[in-house]
Amino acid sequence: MSALPKIVKKYLNQHNVVAHASNEEFSNKSSWVEVSVLEDQLGRLQVFFPSNKLLDLNKLRQVTGRDLKAISHKSLKQILDRAGLASIPAFDALLNLETIIDESLLKMELLTLYSGNAGEYFNIRDPRQLKQSSASKILDVCCDIPDKNTIYENFLDRDESDINNSLSTFTTLRIQKRLQETLEIPPLPETANAIINLRSDPDADVDKLSKIVERDPSLSAQVVSWASSSYYSAPGSVRSIQDAIFRVLGYDLVMNLALGLSLGKTLSMPKDSPEGFKSYWQEAVYSAAMQASLLNLIPRELRPPFGMAYLSGLLHNFGNLILSHAFPPHYQQYCRLQEVNPHLTPQQLEMHLLGINRDQIAAALLKGWNLPGEVIYGIRYQNAPYYQGVYFDFALLNYISISLLKRYGILPGIPGEISDQMFESLHMDKTQIAETMDRVRESVPELDMIVKNLSME
Repeated sequence: MSALPKIVKKYLNQHNVVAHASNEEFSNKSSWVEVSVLEDQLGRLQVFFPSNKLLDLNKLRQVTGRDLKAISHKSLKQILDRAGLASIPAFDALLNLETIIDESLLKMELLTLYSGNAGEYFNIRDPRQLKQSSASKILDVCCDIPDKNTIYENFLDRDESDINNSLSTFTTLRIQKRLQETLEIPPLPETANAIINLRSDPDADVDKLSKIVERDPSLSAQVVSWASSSYYSAPGSVRSIQDAIFRVLGYDLVMNLALGLSLGKTLSMPKDSPEGFKSYWQEAVYSAAMQASLLNLIPRELRPPFGMAYLSGLLHNFGNLILSHAFPPHYQQYCRLQEVNPHLTPQQLEMHLLGINRDQIAAALLKGWNLPGEVIYGIRYQNAPYYQGVYFDFALLNYISISLLKRYGILPGIPGEISDQMFESLHMDKTQIAETMDRVRESVPELDMIVKNLSME
């Protein structure tokens, strides 16, 4: 561990706090202490709570009588910059903030705290040392969360009953009726339906695909824009769908790209989102590009079909659109919970709020639309890296793609752990990952131009 920030070192000395550098002995994340800074019209406060718990805004409202929400990233950065910190250690008297300590912390034998340096932690053995100020309050403001490794234990064929069971738990009849109405499978968009039918057409060709895409002027413009982007480095201008297929993108990619764009425009974009997180299309485009890059690290004869992997990446977050459309009040709650619980996955928060998660809902809808199994299973099990069932390679590609994008700071959030075994099961050359990620990072401005064109619709 490098030298501690001055403010932290001074605090430890003044209060006789003994800190131990983190090592393998203290690798259990259940001992980690999260710090969330919130505010309302009365001012700001910080809350300390365990990493294996969810900071419950409803509980916080009940015990404080205040309607608190996370401060903006800009405001948090100002606090950190003034103190010379990259993160906030969980000591109540370190910063001039009102403090609430979740009571479960005081029952723990070992605590792992942010050190104040980026990516560094230390341990303390006495939880009472978190509280040095008499004004700090010890309250019950957290609840248990589902283990992210158990969320995917149920199988895809049980998702429909899980979704129906979740709806039956809503006691307000008006809300239940609304949910049942909005979760009915909407008709598949005409363009998407035509493309799916084209897949089974033995006489399918470029001309037929071009005519389908050209019937939708908006989609046609997007495909041409995609092919014209500097990301694909097409020589000269792209003047038509056939030009995009023949000279730049290829038949397979255009078919799956058109299908993904058509489905993505089926539902309106969320009117709310967690502060600091990327938009739907930004995540979709980054993920699809990441999938394409990772496929190049797999021997050609063992490589999953490019178009299917690209489509799976493009639709990986489709469940987010469905949730924002079908559960507006609960989606708003999810956004606020994500802001104060950035250490938790969206799926954990959704299971807490609804008893189901975005991956289940997306897979159920895509299955009802008869999309390819590679895409359905790739999305359903994308956060279950241990899954070894049918089409596991598509699910694992999604998992590794998103985890790497987060690890390299291209997407926000805490990355999932990636083992050597995961790379080996895909026959992927992990020695080229760093170089691949450098190329993806360099491509971000070009990808953002694609996103900008999509967002202008």
